[in-house]
Amino acid sequence: MTGSIWLPPGASSDTVPGVPKQRRSPSWAEPDPIDELAARLDEFVAAAVHPDEIAALLESDGMSDDQIRERYGVKNSFALAEELYDRVARRFPEPDGPAHDPWQIGLLGCLLRGVVFALPGFGYVLGAPLLAGHPESFGLPAGTLPLLSGALVGWTWNQGLAHRAYSWLGLGDRPAARHSLLVGAPLGALLGAGVALAVAGTAHPTAVTFAAGQSIYLGAATVLLVMGRERALLATLLPMTAGAVVAMVHSVPDAARLILLLGSLLAVVALALLEVRPDGIALKGRGAVFNLRLPPRGRDQPPRTRSQKSTMSPRLTSSLPFALFGLGSGALVLYAALSGSAVAAVALTLSMGPAEWLLYRFRSGSLTGIRNSRTPKAFWRTTALTLTLCLTAYLAALLTLTLLATSLWPHTPGVNAVSLTGLLLLGMVLWTGLLLQSFGAVLAAATTCCAAAAAQTLALLTHAAGPHWIAVYVYGTAATVQVVLVGALLSRVTAHR
Repeated sequence: MTGSIWLPPGASSDTVPGVPKQRRSPSWAEPDPIDELAARLDEFVAAAVHPDEIAALLESDGMSDDQIRERYGVKNSFALAEELYDRVARRFPEPDGPAHDPWQIGLLGCLLRGVVFALPGFGYVLGAPLLAGHPESFGLPAGTLPLLSGALVGWTWNQGLAHRAYSWLGLGDRPAARHSLLVGAPLGALLGAGVALAVAGTAHPTAVTFAAGQSIYLGAATVLLVMGRERALLATLLPMTAGAVVAMVHSVPDAARLILLLGSLLAVVALALLEVRPDGIALKGRGAVFNLRLPPRGRDQPPRTRSQKSTMSPRLTSSLPFALFGLGSGALVLYAALSGSAVAAVALTLSMGPAEWLLYRFRSGSLTGIRNSRTPKAFWRTTALTLTLCLTAYLAALLTLTLLATSLWPHTPGVNAVSLTGLLLLGMVLWTGLLLQSFGAVLAAATTCCAAAAAQTLALLTHAAGPHWIAVYVYGTAATVQVVLVGALLSRVTAHR
């Protein structure tokens, strides 16, 4: 009947009827935007081990949470990633050829760097007679405090400087990297020499001079290591090393000691200057032009404008955590040497070669785990196993080097179980710290190492008894903290991308 309202059975005439929504025919229905996105990202989503991988891709594509809510009707990128992860079946296609692994590196090159790190220690053996004098505080040999203070400043400054230079190299701006080294290395040498002078005053002029040379060497060596000139640095250190070995068994005149030390220092500085000289400056001699490792700028690499440089320039503050890590780790190594003998410092320094190679092996193993794991739990198990194997291999290498150095080094006190335990725990702190640094968590590693160094300093100033046991407690706590941090960080798949 016209004007009447149809009511469903059981409804009263006083009830306001609801107006049914208009529904389109299924053939006219708009496609689900999430399904469209899933189809577009099908290969990546199917191979994802965890939704966080998909979320990282969405964020890298510039999708904001507001855009995701408006377009896809979900709260944020993580919610959208979970939707995509649920809608696409897992598939892990094998690559057509050998899988690309950017973390493959030769063991020989890493071992060479470890040797290069250790050889400067022979300079102290060669220069020991030049530093003779009355013992200093805490029963340390004459000149120890200015040398240690200058070394700590150098390690701190040059660690930050190396990070900044590597940042420029990562941006493809080699001239900017050379310029930062050309300016930063001399400043670090002046700072290290100034601190040594402030600590020693006029009481130890020879020690201050030696510390100044040490600071100059650290800056020049940083230049060569950053620019990949390890072999050249090794060549400059060999005469000084040979002289130190001879001096350990035969008497060597002071003049010969001084000539060997200055000769190696001048050679290192000269090579460093060749590496960081500005473009267009070449050294000519007898018809040849010496242009070491400075290829001309290609046509496909036009000079960047001032605005581009200001936009891409790495921030100075980003290098500060790396400098703090150099301070903390350097202080821990020095305390290990002072609390026992030089064997600990030698073994730790030499172990940095195997440590670097094992860091690359871990990165390579985690990449393989991403390709082969089907679930997040399976990836976590693979990563934990790779971490355990690499850390165990490093501690085995450190133990072998310690026992070898103890057997070869004359007049060295025997290594007891407590000091050896402390040394291995310190090695664990350093290796896990380097691992955290390689994954971008350098601030956490720097905080832990600096806190451990502060605890060691407090124990030294308060004359606490049992320094080896204190070292075990401090290093054990720091190692535990960093292992927990490593587990929390590396359990996430996105940390390995």
